[in-house]
Amino acid sequence: MIGRRDLLIGSACLAGAGAAYALAPRHHVSLLRGRKVEQTVPRAFGEWTSQDVSDLVAPKIEDSLASRLYGETVGRVYRGGEGGAEIMMLLAHGDTQSDDLQLHRPEICYPAFGFAISQSAVTEVALAPSITLPSRRLVAEAPDRRETIIYWSRLGEYLPLNRKQQQIDRLRTALKGDIADGLLARFSMLGSDPAVAIGVLERFIPGLIRAVAADRRDVLIGTQRAAALAGAGI
Repeated sequence: MIGRRDLLIGSACLAGAGAAYALAPRHHVSLLRGRKVEQTVPRAFGEWTSQDVSDLVAPKIEDSLASRLYGETVGRVYRGGEGGAEIMMLLAHGDTQSDDLQLHRPEICYPAFGFAISQSAVTEVALAPSITLPSRRLVAEAPDRRETIIYWSRLGEYLPLNRKQQQIDRLRTALKGDIADGLLARFSMLGSDPAVAIGVLERFIPGLIRAVAADRRDVLIGTQRAAALAGAGI
């Protein structure tokens, strides 16, 4: 015979299981909407032209975490602009962000490849008057290489600035019942004085985003900022 205590424990377990099922995210939301990141970002704009490159990230290995995390990566080197500058762009998109699959942030990844992070700070890239993009700037150094980086990450509609914010934003998204997509957008320059490189990058990034079709900018910067740019006639 089942005792009253066992019945209460069993009921509590069933209630917990039901609550867990109810809270489990099941609605998949992707701002990419079946399109390709590669087709979203122009290969040339203004004085800038680009060339596709494949060595900005480690190659994918079948069934590896990287291949499950990122469904599409776009690597390009843009040349032109100010004095023939070269800017490396990496866009990495993952259709699902979960406990196991979350965007790899550069301040964590670069040290794994032997770099030391000598500078790391939150910044705001001005896209237009009163419209800014929360980002992070880094200087990563190795014995034969210095790379100045500006990057941001988008998790659904959130733009987390660090790993803790990313985890919190993923939880917020899950509590809404959503499984969100994620995008890492990284732009960098080699060798230059970091202060000079930051200036070039902070002028290049707004130009690139403005060159993206208005109805596709949300893939890069989220719906709110994309709508703000469109509302400003940009």
